[in-house]
Amino acid sequence: MSLIKELGHHTVVKEKHDLIKKLYKSDQRPWIIGYSGGKDSTTVVQLVMNAIKELPKEERKKKIYIISSDTLVENPLIIDYANNNMNLIHETAQNEDLPISTHWIYPKIEESFWVLTIGKGYPTPRQKFRWCTDRLKINPANQFIKDRIDMHGEVIVLLGVRRSESSSRAQSMDRHKVDGKDFHRHTTFPNAFVFTPISDFTLDDVWYYLQREDNPWGYDNAKLLALYQSSQDSSECPMQLDKDAPSCGNSRFGCWACTVVKEDKSLTGFIKSGNKELKPLLDFRNKLLSMRENPDYRMDRRMNGSIYYVQTAEGKKRGLGPFNMKARKMILEDLLKTQVAYNRANRSKPYFELITRKELQLIRNLWIENGDWEDSLPKIYEEIIGERFTQTYNERPLLNDQELELLNQLCEEEDVSVELVKKLVHIENTYHGLKTRRDIFNKMHKVLNEDWLHEELTVYEREEFYNASEVD
Repeated sequence: MSLIKELGHHTVVKEKHDLIKKLYKSDQRPWIIGYSGGKDSTTVVQLVMNAIKELPKEERKKKIYIISSDTLVENPLIIDYANNNMNLIHETAQNEDLPISTHWIYPKIEESFWVLTIGKGYPTPRQKFRWCTDRLKINPANQFIKDRIDMHGEVIVLLGVRRSESSSRAQSMDRHKVDGKDFHRHTTFPNAFVFTPISDFTLDDVWYYLQREDNPWGYDNAKLLALYQSSQDSSECPMQLDKDAPSCGNSRFGCWACTVVKEDKSLTGFIKSGNKELKPLLDFRNKLLSMRENPDYRMDRRMNGSIYYVQTAEGKKRGLGPFNMKARKMILEDLLKTQVAYNRANRSKPYFELITRKELQLIRNLWIENGDWEDSLPKIYEEIIGERFTQTYNERPLLNDQELELLNQLCEEEDVSVELVKKLVHIENTYHGLKTRRDIFNKMHKVLNEDWLHEELTVYEREEFYNASEVD
């Protein structure tokens, strides 16, 4: 049942403003609002800003933080839109003396999508192995909340979630409700509480409100509606500030490289609506999806060297591990080519990096540590981008090209794994020159006892323990 149709638009807006003002003045706990740029979070920010503007300046004392998440794999169209709005909100807050500040949050660089996929070889996410949400969204948001709790003692988190979204959403909100209060318990932090101003709104209420109320930071909400219409869908990827926030797997406004679903309707919808510059991103995303289950691109063991088996219709089958180095290099090459193609088709906009220089440097380091002593990344980058990769690696290559060729030849003659030798040499080199070397033998012992080096023994002794399991 539409709340606005039942009570009337002006009545509902007044009640919302009154509630927001009452709760804002009720204590000193600062507010944190998650803003994704979508319809629901826009409604929350708009309600709060308009309500706070109604207060006398002397009562606008409590801090309000508005945070937006950049996973570093956001749709360029959406990140540009969200960034523009965050700038307008910041300017409006300063000009109108509102206690509001805007903040972008990012994943740790070592946990970014490309560092984990290209650098370490993580298979791209799927429904049963969705490693991305925590690392890219929840952890950065939770870190921001934790930092503010450390500063203020307690905080209130405002989310644009609605009971009508789903029965599971309504049950979750009921489960964390604090009796007699307007707040819910936060699922992670005991010193954080959640306020959901539009929990009783329907989808129709959200759009009715956005089309009839002035946007306080001067943005035309008709453009937001047009953005949804161009994506041919009404869903969005919400700011995820707790474990109960819905996943973005089927969402329009999610990560452009998402492989959780088979078909990315998001990019397809935008392209059909005229955003042809996104076509290279869709092509790359589809190729990335096809590579995930191809054994030619996957190692035959996990990252820690263990092996496992899964039961299939054809019988017991060796399980797949991370992307191998061949695949990682191919993914990087295709990603950089996609970056070039996108920017070539979008010359009127500032150059957009699909992968940052910091990520590239960390990937380079990881590759070298994992045996890419040829130092391939700068060569790949320079060939495709046409510029020198100027970041420097901290260590000189252990072996030159001729020495590497000789090492490969000797390992082949002696039937010894080149990968094993490189791992052992890397350990020795790490401890070279250190006075304390007591851990070196433990590390070497661990490498020498990895399952893949003793497959027959492992299968014989542990076969009864093998069952279907997820790839690490």
